[in-house]
Amino acid sequence: MCGIFACVGAADATGQVLQGLHDLEYRGYDSAGIAAQSGDGLVVLRREGKIRQLAEALETTPVSSSCAVGHTRWATHGRPSDDNSHPHRSCDGTVAVVHNGIVENYAALKSQLAGAGHTFASETDTEVIAHLLEERVREGEDLLMALRSITPRLEGSQAIAAISTAEPDTVVATRVGNAGGVVVGRSDRALYVSSDLAALLPHTRSVAFLHDGDFVRITPREAAVVRGDGSSSPRPFQEIEADPAAALKGTYSTFMLKEIHEQPEALTDTIQSLVSLDPLEFRMPDLGAAAEGLPSIRRVVLIGMGSSLNAAMIGRQYFERLAGIPAEADNASEFRHRAPVLGPDTLVVSISQSGETVDVLEAMNVAKEAGALQITICNTEGGQTTRVAEGTVYTRAGLERGVASTKCYVAAVAALNVLALHVGQLQGHLAAEDLRPHIAALVRLPGLVGKVLAERVGVDEAVLELSTATDAFFLGRGLAFPVAMEGALKLKEISYIHAEGYAAGEMKHGPIALIESNFATVAIAPKHALRTKMISNIEQVQARGGRVIAVITEGDSEITELADQVLPIPDAGPWLEPIVANVPLQLLAYDVATARGFDVDQPRNLAKTVTVE
Repeated sequence: MCGIFACVGAADATGQVLQGLHDLEYRGYDSAGIAAQSGDGLVVLRREGKIRQLAEALETTPVSSSCAVGHTRWATHGRPSDDNSHPHRSCDGTVAVVHNGIVENYAALKSQLAGAGHTFASETDTEVIAHLLEERVREGEDLLMALRSITPRLEGSQAIAAISTAEPDTVVATRVGNAGGVVVGRSDRALYVSSDLAALLPHTRSVAFLHDGDFVRITPREAAVVRGDGSSSPRPFQEIEADPAAALKGTYSTFMLKEIHEQPEALTDTIQSLVSLDPLEFRMPDLGAAAEGLPSIRRVVLIGMGSSLNAAMIGRQYFERLAGIPAEADNASEFRHRAPVLGPDTLVVSISQSGETVDVLEAMNVAKEAGALQITICNTEGGQTTRVAEGTVYTRAGLERGVASTKCYVAAVAALNVLALHVGQLQGHLAAEDLRPHIAALVRLPGLVGKVLAERVGVDEAVLELSTATDAFFLGRGLAFPVAMEGALKLKEISYIHAEGYAAGEMKHGPIALIESNFATVAIAPKHALRTKMISNIEQVQARGGRVIAVITEGDSEITELADQVLPIPDAGPWLEPIVANVPLQLLAYDVATARGFDVDQPRNLAKTVTVE
């Protein structure tokens, strides 16, 4: 969730780091800071609030440096404040540290350090790292050796970067466990370290990803990677094809709006990378070793968090109904703690846009120990989930900056559809003639999503209906139930209206008691989602004074007459209907949030990538 950015070698390293922190804003943060080497030792500037406060501080106190580290913090230990902001310094001021993750045993370490004479200036767990490094450096170790020495003492997953007055133009960094990525970038003018590939792209496309347990020393000339025992562990640089311009808003007012409108492109790129209509075939080279085990799997478990869990719920039905395999979807944070029964004939499909979601990674470790076959759905090349799973299905949605997922979500659902079709074919459940209409529907899908975005039928009227509501139900059945869950999640994420997604058949078992005039209901009722039963739910809500916004298939005059407002979508067929039905709900949540004056790209208390528990 937090962000790390460092620069070594550039004459304006502090400016480069400040820009990197701006590019990490989308991950969510409550404070920011920079530490830079200078002729006066280490200069540290930290500010609670937005990066503009830090930028103003740098204007008042300019810092010329060729080596600097910076951080955007999301508070886990200690309230947001200047003192609790990163970077943190050692007692003697010679070492500065930035850190993503949680030091689970920090209280014990802090007590030991205090007993040895260390004094602390913050309430954070991170500060113990600076003091531990200070002790090792004082004993004669260089900074990289010191980092290797102290890391085994830190319980939990960590990503750390540090600088020292004793080693000019040097940054050391490590990644241990699942605290988030550490990526090294190399350009003609400098080397960089970032917790996020996106922040490196304005500077370079030549990058190397650290693996779990890697340590790196970065100087203006090289990045030398070693393991914990000091043995060399080269990580080759690779050229990333992502266009840096994709990280910019362009003509759109927000990243989220831009990304909503990029969904046709994201779907096109994802689908075309995985399937061919002529000749009809699947193209999944990144399945790797997992490909051999797919014909013999007998059960599928899909895991995710947030929007990825909603995608998993759709994926469950894809595997059951398209591949004929028993399947279940589970919250990754619960899955890892319930001793799931797994074996070599179980396929675990993890979904994580970043590939860094800590709960998903920990759940994958449980599956690995149980001997299950694993495939991950991921939007980030080199993401940690892709290194744990035997195989990967990459979505090709491009960089997503908005905290509330849009294009990555629909791309993940499309990828799950393709994967289920592929497994169905491998297991003999689907013949070639069965596949052709499915793949033809996938090819049509981006155009249908584009039609909804271009026409926006009913959205403005529905916004007026919903923006004054105090609460909202999103109801769906079958494949529309996960759509209801995702629609409710989007509304509460960015508009802060209390919203809940329900299986519509559950309404009469309690929730219907809440219906009243200021309680809005959004019914997901297109033609392939148990539409007749949904009509009954709509009537039950209206009979109790509730107002209904309905997502319908174009031309459904019956529900148009019945509902207060309708959001029509084109007929995408039964399997891809959930993707198209999701789009007007994204527009609805977005417009309600902006009408209420909220920052949709950085909703309060949320972060893009959850890398700590």
